[in-house]
Amino acid sequence: MTTAGQIALEVNDISKSFHAGARQVRALQQVSFRVRHGLVTGLVGPDAAGKTTLMRLAAGLMLPDAGSISVLGLDAATQSLQVQGAIGYMPQRFGLYEDLSVQENLDLYADLQGVPAAERTARYAELMRMAGLEPFTRRLAGRLSGGMKQKLGLACALVRQPALLLLDEPTVGVDPLSRRELWDIVYRLVREHGTSVLLSTSYLDEAERCDEVVLLHEGRLLAQGTPGELRDTMRGRTYEVDTANTDKRMLLARLAQAPGVLDSLIQGDHIRVVMADVAPSGSDRLLPEAGGIVLNPIAPRFEDSFISLLKANTGGSSIVLPALIEPPASRFATAVPGQPVIEVSQLQRRFGNFYAVNNLEFSVARGEVFGLLGANGAGKSTTFRMLCGLLPPSGGTLRVAGADLRHAAAAARARIGYMSQKFSLYGNLSVAENLRFFGSIYGLSGKKGKQRIDWALQEFELAAVAEFSSGDLSLGYKQRLALACALMHEPDILFLDEPTSGVDPLARREFWSRINVLAGQGVTVMVTTHFMEEAEYCDRLAIMASGEILTLGTPASIKNQARSVQLPEPTMEDAFVALIRAHEQREVAA
Repeated sequence: MTTAGQIALEVNDISKSFHAGARQVRALQQVSFRVRHGLVTGLVGPDAAGKTTLMRLAAGLMLPDAGSISVLGLDAATQSLQVQGAIGYMPQRFGLYEDLSVQENLDLYADLQGVPAAERTARYAELMRMAGLEPFTRRLAGRLSGGMKQKLGLACALVRQPALLLLDEPTVGVDPLSRRELWDIVYRLVREHGTSVLLSTSYLDEAERCDEVVLLHEGRLLAQGTPGELRDTMRGRTYEVDTANTDKRMLLARLAQAPGVLDSLIQGDHIRVVMADVAPSGSDRLLPEAGGIVLNPIAPRFEDSFISLLKANTGGSSIVLPALIEPPASRFATAVPGQPVIEVSQLQRRFGNFYAVNNLEFSVARGEVFGLLGANGAGKSTTFRMLCGLLPPSGGTLRVAGADLRHAAAAARARIGYMSQKFSLYGNLSVAENLRFFGSIYGLSGKKGKQRIDWALQEFELAAVAEFSSGDLSLGYKQRLALACALMHEPDILFLDEPTSGVDPLARREFWSRINVLAGQGVTVMVTTHFMEEAEYCDRLAIMASGEILTLGTPASIKNQARSVQLPEPTMEDAFVALIRAHEQREVAA
């Protein structure tokens, strides 16, 4: 039995509602759980599950409608100042001052947290060593990479050593190497200082690293336990299907509709299948009309149990989507299957004396899903902006949809769709107004414009929120709207710049189901992502660092580069981290 002295945070029947216009939104409904001392507890749930609201309540930044939260023995509602003086809190948008240096940010937060001057030098040295920022103390925070900013934000939250650390999605938009470094910092705090940590995340592989997890959905508690306990509930229900001799996207669509399939997703040359119940020994019941389909049992993951719980709670099933685009026969008249529709040769982009992109070479065929991966600051977004005609190159050639972007950018832009990292929506416009605006940019008006708006509202299930301001939408709905806007003019080529950053697993699956439909219809897709599971959906990948391509190939061939005796079955993240670290070692040696 757990005693009170072992509890760092106790949530008792917490409820919290907000008003959004005439609507009442129930963010939390009678939630109860405990966070034990000296452990990392993960707060996991889909978008709008209530994770951030709970974090703010625990930090004493807002009051509950009902219930109570005890933080280190203090009441978060009535003793909020004492709570804030005892904990560390890093919200999603941590308030770094980008026009101040790393050192000046540390000094500012030390002043705010009342850290005595005599203690600062040793504390700063420990934090900078832990975060790997020792060489950068004089650099402006605004000039740090995304991963370095997150590590500085964490260091600022730790200027005074807290007994409890609250981290609200600290790794959103951060590359895999920086994510690993952040986790190293977190576990060092636990190991060396006994710090208790409550960490919210939308990355389920991160949830699996936690000692315990708390699962939320629509403001309600779904489950609490260790990742292993939840993972074990899925034994006998997880399988792998080889796609070597068939179209993996077509097979995925068929498996998603097969009886008894709870979840299915592409993993390189295989499809991972999760059954609603313990599956039969053969595959006859799964796809009786298909020959040669073999179900190979594999170990379950925490993500499998999470998806199972969500779908059981919502009554949902695998996502099945209608055809999103029905292109006329003439649409790809100039594109020959197998021939490139994107060609890049010796591509460069300089900013002063700095080469953000240097001598890139690659091509992408019609209907191919091509991934561009790299650490923060590798040059991915700069490359995308050049390919979309939004940024002129400094050197080299690039052809998109048959047009030379250095001389005919407007002709190419008419045939491409672009979904940016921040979705580029106008928050003060409604959903319908955003669709109308983006349609007008592409020359859609009158009857045709109305048809496309109606199509978007129906296909992306946006009709119910058509009059809502896009700024008030959940992240999942913003993502749907952004993709709908990018597809209004039925483009031949779709550019996706980190389109699922911070989005929950169900929304990611829905998104990639749509992308698979588009690719199957001949739309060429280029995508950047920090989520390595998504890289498995790509036909080919290029991994960048310092503006250059380190390697290019299929997901299987790239993972094979990291294979070793110590790592016989490397993940895509393992391969990515190994390539980036090897590149960094070469740069140091040079």
